[in-house]
Amino acid sequence: MTSPFDFDDADVLLRADSPHADLSQNAPDADIFRVHRCILSTASPFFRTMFSLPQPVASCPDIPVIAVTESGATLEALLRFIYPVADPPIETLDQLSLVLNAARKYELDFVVEALRKLLVSPRYLRAWPLRVYAIATRHDLEEEARIASTATLAINILDCPLHEDLKSISAYSYHRLLQLHKQRAEAATKLLEIHDDVKCMLCNGTRYGTFTPPRWWPDFQQRARAELRLRPTTDVVFSMQFLAQSAVQAGCERCAGSILAAHWFFAQLKDQIDSLPATI
Repeated sequence: MTSPFDFDDADVLLRADSPHADLSQNAPDADIFRVHRCILSTASPFFRTMFSLPQPVASCPDIPVIAVTESGATLEALLRFIYPVADPPIETLDQLSLVLNAARKYELDFVVEALRKLLVSPRYLRAWPLRVYAIATRHDLEEEARIASTATLAINILDCPLHEDLKSISAYSYHRLLQLHKQRAEAATKLLEIHDDVKCMLCNGTRYGTFTPPRWWPDFQQRARAELRLRPTTDVVFSMQFLAQSAVQAGCERCAGSILAAHWFFAQLKDQIDSLPATI
């Protein structure tokens, strides 16, 4: 397939990394990008410096060939950002990572800025929060790392599939994330104390001067603590499905009504947990 960057007035050729590539202009068309020095120089300090250096006499002196280590797909994505055409569709986190690496290498700051926003878009944060965090920390993108660290609270980070992106995460960055999960989980579980005004018409009351909570509470408290230690967010523990299970386990016909009547208590408890520190 012919490259979309195949200008007749090109004065430099970019040769993408390819199994078919050689040091001449004889590589397949898909691996060669016929572009303009002035546009590359304007967009990239890296290329501006390169073009200002004395150039050796080439075997084909008409148009110089510059070999780059990026694939054709990555190079085309960069050029789509640089040239006045539609931005490239970045469909996967793998592709985003490759293009971001290249944009940093060639000092394309405006491309990096565009990719930073895309990196923390909901589709990537929901599906791959730990990978997003690893990519952000690798490139010292502190704000994106903070956003991604919050998104990781919804997953069990000790049970995530291994991925190449995780190879680049530093021990320091990973430890910060573990500390966030640990400290938030500890603080959240300490908040799981029932209010005296939460009652069940059938199974709780005061005995010998001691308040006895409804039967559903011990089950909820135990399971909520376990869930919060794995995923210290309120997404699961205050869901109707999670609460209903405690009503079933209680074995009391009035506990379901008690849980529904305690909506004010759950709202307060949820707000308290949600207000805990949620980012590195």
